[in-house]
Amino acid sequence: MKWIFRSVVAAAILTLSAAITPVFAQTPPNVLIVGQIAEPQSLDPHTVTATNDFRILVNVYDGLVRYKDGTLEVEPALAESWTVSEDGKTYTFKLRQGVKFHDGSDFNAQAVKFNFERMLKEDHPYYNTGPFPLSFNFSSIDAVNAPDDHTVEFKLKEPFAPFLSNLAYPTGLIVSPAAVEKYGKEYGRHPSGTGPFKFAEWQSNQRVDVERNADYWGGAPALEAIVFRPIADANTRVAEMMAGGIDVMVEVPPDNLATFRQDQNFAVAEQAGPHVWFAILNARTGPFKDKKVRQAANYAVNKETLVNDILQGAATVAAGPVPPAFNWVEETADPYPYDPDKAKSLLAEAGVENSELTFYVTEGGSGMLDPITMGAAIQADLQAVGFKVKIETYEWNTFLGRVNPGLEAKADMAEMAWMTNDPDTVPYLTLRSDAMPDMGGFNSGYYSNPQVDELLEKARTSTDQAERGKLYGQIQKIVHDDAPWLFVANWKQNAVTTAAVQGFKLQPSFLLQLHRVTKQ
Repeated sequence: MKWIFRSVVAAAILTLSAAITPVFAQTPPNVLIVGQIAEPQSLDPHTVTATNDFRILVNVYDGLVRYKDGTLEVEPALAESWTVSEDGKTYTFKLRQGVKFHDGSDFNAQAVKFNFERMLKEDHPYYNTGPFPLSFNFSSIDAVNAPDDHTVEFKLKEPFAPFLSNLAYPTGLIVSPAAVEKYGKEYGRHPSGTGPFKFAEWQSNQRVDVERNADYWGGAPALEAIVFRPIADANTRVAEMMAGGIDVMVEVPPDNLATFRQDQNFAVAEQAGPHVWFAILNARTGPFKDKKVRQAANYAVNKETLVNDILQGAATVAAGPVPPAFNWVEETADPYPYDPDKAKSLLAEAGVENSELTFYVTEGGSGMLDPITMGAAIQADLQAVGFKVKIETYEWNTFLGRVNPGLEAKADMAEMAWMTNDPDTVPYLTLRSDAMPDMGGFNSGYYSNPQVDELLEKARTSTDQAERGKLYGQIQKIVHDDAPWLFVANWKQNAVTTAAVQGFKLQPSFLLQLHRVTKQ
């Protein structure tokens, strides 16, 4: 494969200033070049949280189950079948036989047991290869048993409705125990899964290369290799796409969608999915400790302008933490209307005048929707009602390193986006009292409401979807009123490919499944 990667490097060195016509021959044959939005943090699926990283990982690894094509329904993957006990507390999986990890070691029940105990048991010998920020997804597991090589049994502490869906989420991807044992904390740079593509090379800030797994249990892919290139600047990604330096571009700026649609050399893909874009408000320190001030911020920002002008209709206005894509959840809240007079009145009631805010903005990241332009528009609207807003802008991984540990006294607000698989995930990981950053969660704004905590626990243990829909509707209503976030947008994802790329589609999970993609 070395000749391929040398060709890729050559293809990446383009003179873009005059390149306005696609030159598709610049990318190597049968190698797919994907323009990503950022450098991955790691290639260990248990240690990362960003969809940017997950888009790579789902092509290198498999889980016990996966999302069925075009849906969020769960279907078999490394597990051929499963059963659930009548009390909803025992899941038994029959595993696919004859599967090997890319390093040659065997996939079996002991490997599955290793994966989940590594994430969940602090006394596990490889627990220190974490941290495992989304192990919350599996906190209901009491024990993992391997009665034989091809059977694995999960004992849950209580019934947990999102369990199968969480297994299909990338945190449930299965890594090679042998590789973890060999590389320890460096495993994220030396990944080994069972997926359709095998890791080949990672050149920091340049590319991640994966190559065809000819022995893949689901059939060898047609592509020889995929190269994931981090191109953080959206304009640079567009220029590379137009010049033929990449074959696939994710998260196309709204301004460029019409241009690509009108050009027969390209194909635009769009797919609605469960996504929420918001600004975390620091409810522990500063002016946003007061609910009236948080509500004032929501009234102050013209979200219709953000989604219709800046995002050009590629999103809808958000009302709360539960995206409308979960249409079985009871609708209980309408978006905050744009009402600057109401915002000023609430600030007056709270006794807040000329309050200074520090606002963390990122240059780009998973589902972040033109974050610099959005941040500037939010800043202007907040300043129009009396806030003084200072923006601090960071590269995506640096941004996460400042936001995920908690805002504390560092900032008053920070942009954020989540793509999710169940209405439980986002509020449970980001709004629950026990999900504060020092407890391993993502409640970076320190919001706490015991009623929300109680409803979340009840909703995730119910196996009745109608009941869950009502409970999440109650959560939506309470959180909307408490306003721990500036609720902004629910996005419709997009991507553009060259005409040579066939079989590409976006998934409601926001993942990139490239196993069946071909390149003419």
